Amino acid sequence: MLDLALLPAYLAAAAIITVAPGPDAAYIVAVALQRGPRAGLLSAMGMALGMVVHVTAAALGLAVLLRSTPAALNLVELIGGLYLGWLAVSTIRSAREAPTTAPETPPEREVLRRAVLTNLLNPKIVLFFAAFLPRFTSPEHGPLWLQLLALGLIFLVMGLAWDSTIGLFAGRLGQGLVRGRRAAVTVNLAAGITFGALAALLLEDVVSNAVG
Repeated sequence: MLDLALLPAYLAAAAIITVAPGPDAAYIVAVALQRGPRAGLLSAMGMALGMVVHVTAAALGLAVLLRSTPAALNLVELIGGLYLGWLAVSTIRSAREAPTTAPETPPEREVLRRAVLTNLLNPKIVLFFAAFLPRFTSPEHGPLWLQLLALGLIFLVMGLAWDSTIGLFAGRLGQGLVRGRRAAVTVNLAAGITFGALAALLLEDVVSNAVG
């Protein structure tokens, strides 16, 4: 199904892309620092669930539709930026009431849902797949959509492993930090600022596309 001659190059490229700092990793670290290792792991799982949708969309050609419809892309980015902005404001507000112990973790379903939404509201992922994955396919190795799906799933598994690692590490680091009120406030502020920066990046793209 896959071209084994191209697979090593794909794995190397995917590994480099996976470990490179990006919005998903920044989000996971922010949540893990604020809520602990379990929340970091759940956020990584949520990102992976969102990636399932992106991989499927890329394999079925929806990326081409998004790329040819700038208004749809801008709308998704606008919603994503506003959502992350809301997370930033609510997190920074909670810093004023930071307890002297580790903050209570919200329901697991909520942590998972927020991560899935954050990933889904970043349409650049599916566009990236549409541009990156076809380079490692071959017409003689079966249906293109099936090759794209397989390559995307490999990328997803690698991403889940890396995101889980940084989520657990950041969560344990956060647990060590939130032992006093000042440290707890700092962790919450750092998380809020991270969410705000991610929101600003998406909204900047929306403004640039509208002006351009």
